[in-house]
Amino acid sequence: MKPAEIRELSDEALAEKLKEARAELFNLRFQMATSQLDNTARVKTVKKDIARLLTEQRARQIAAEKSAVTE
Repeated sequence: MKPAEIRELSDEALAEKLKEARAELFNLRFQMATSQLDNTARVKTVKKDIARLLTEQRARQIAAEKSAVTE
């Protein structure tokens, strides 16, 4: 996913995408352990997607805290 796509998601959709990405990473690791994974680069891609999703979640949390403090 691209960062612009992630920014467009709602909070609920962001959490759902994060849940899906973590499940996919689990499945990829399982396939890698059983030597069934063909595209090992997919693991790296999913990890980066998870990091992007978590970064956006944290940025939104910080923005919400700042707006709560200024009010």
